[in-house]
Amino acid sequence: MIDLFTTAVSVLADPPKNTGPDFGKASPFGLLIVVILLISVFILVWSMNRHLKKLPKSFDEQPVDGDAIGAATTDDPAGAERETTTPPHEPGG
Repeated sequence: MIDLFTTAVSVLADPPKNTGPDFGKASPFGLLIVVILLISVFILVWSMNRHLKKLPKSFDEQPVDGDAIGAATTDDPAGAERETTTPPHEPGG
């Protein structure tokens, strides 16, 4: 148990081997990656804003045309005569 402890302490206490003048400095490749990521985030936010502007102000309105839920289909002739309405929106449910 003591051997494991002394080994761990000696490994952790060792100074890093790469201590030259360029150690720890960022390369131009890292700058390129950061710039590409920033451009990607800008394009994604711009695209999301365009899509959000196309959304209606509220989704509570009933559909105007015959696209209501439970509308009659061609294979249900009895359903063509029934009136199709959807229940009103219930808050909290």
